[in-house]
Amino acid sequence: MKHIAIIMGGYSSEFEISLKSGNVVYQYLDKNRYVGYRIHIFREKWVYVNDQNQEFPIDKNDFSVTVNGQKITFDAVFNAIHGTPGEDGLMQAYFDLIGLPQSSCDYYQAALTFNKRDLLSVLKPYGIKCAESYYLNKGDVIDTAAIVAKVGLPCFVKPNKSGSSFGISKVKTQAELPIAIEVAYKEDSEIIIESFLDGTEVSVGVINYHGKVTVLPMTEIVSENDFFDYEAKYLGKSQEITPARISPELTQKVSAVAKRAYEILKMKGFSRSEFIIVGDEPYMLEMNTIPGLTTESLIPQQARAAGISLEDLFTNAIELALTK
Repeated sequence: MKHIAIIMGGYSSEFEISLKSGNVVYQYLDKNRYVGYRIHIFREKWVYVNDQNQEFPIDKNDFSVTVNGQKITFDAVFNAIHGTPGEDGLMQAYFDLIGLPQSSCDYYQAALTFNKRDLLSVLKPYGIKCAESYYLNKGDVIDTAAIVAKVGLPCFVKPNKSGSSFGISKVKTQAELPIAIEVAYKEDSEIIIESFLDGTEVSVGVINYHGKVTVLPMTEIVSENDFFDYEAKYLGKSQEITPARISPELTQKVSAVAKRAYEILKMKGFSRSEFIIVGDEPYMLEMNTIPGLTTESLIPQQARAAGISLEDLFTNAIELALTK
């Protein structure tokens, strides 16, 4: 039996969603092959939490834990931390240093994809389209006229490095820009302001499945709110239609772009890319490398549509980590 540490929590606004994801992984882990351990990673403590909710501190020297005088070490780590330090490369680099296999991409890919501005600038030369954008760093002069001249209205103001739609605003008038910028700065000191793309939003899961890069059936996002914000994502204010209601030709086109991005970046593990299709052109918004894994999250929905059970999805991720 392999011992698998399921890391969850994290240091960002997304920690609650991560705890949910981690518990789903724990619940659906193949009990005939693995012994799962829920590991909470917070700034103030790294602890193993057993089924009685007792906490045991993690030894950061080798990521082991001592329970009742017995030292437990792990064969692999299943990473379910959304946001920092699980999705931005910090945990990946740490596990790489101590030689412990983990289920997500490598540290460079994690850091790159977590930074929306850097990700899009790396993919652009490969012909992957993205929205017109304007960048701001905290302390920069805010020239609202220049912003509107570049990206137009309406536009989206987003923190450069954050997930779950925290800190994102849709701005319809020039006067609203300073407020939206302040909201985004609460999440990050770097901002990306993007032109509004009027089209169909789809979310595309790409995984390495049994050693082959596989694009899952994509999900069409129809938000009841102005855009796919936190409420739409987690509080039921959206319709998520899997597979998306787009033509087979367009499905193939978007799938090819998502797969190409995965391969260009030498990704491993899960990825979920967001696109807006305008006419018949997909524009990439971002890529998530630790997507939600709750039962209602998009990757599990897409896996179900592809005939892959959660147990199989998680086993596949662990086995790939172990063979790396």
